[in-house]
Amino acid sequence: MDGMEEQVELVGKAFVEHYYHLFDTNRQSLSSLYQPSSMLTFEGQNIQGVQDIAGKLTQLPFDQCQHVISTIDSQPSSFPGGIIVFVSGNLQLPGEEHQLRFSQMFHLIPTIQGSFYVQNDIFRLNYG
Repeated sequence: MDGMEEQVELVGKAFVEHYYHLFDTNRQSLSSLYQPSSMLTFEGQNIQGVQDIAGKLTQLPFDQCQHVISTIDSQPSSFPGGIIVFVSGNLQLPGEEHQLRFSQMFHLIPTIQGSFYVQNDIFRLNYG
């Protein structure tokens, strides 16, 4: 792996750990990761903008959950400094015996402050 690939992998992994930690412990704070131009496709439903995305994520029909990440694949995107991150794993909901398999893709765009925001977010449960 060259330095660029390694950097992309490190950023992708750090972002995923941060995102799912927030999702599982303080879902309201996820809004800080999105911008007005951000888009979320959640199980086929398209949502745009910080408020609508945060609303969707905080109104899911469960209070707590735990994400268990299986794989994280990251690539540089054509946007300068941008990173595509593809995640697969399991989701454990309280009171549910079986974990749900899921996949999620993030397109991260660098900010002037030196962090990243989520421009595109696509989430799907994988039934199988």
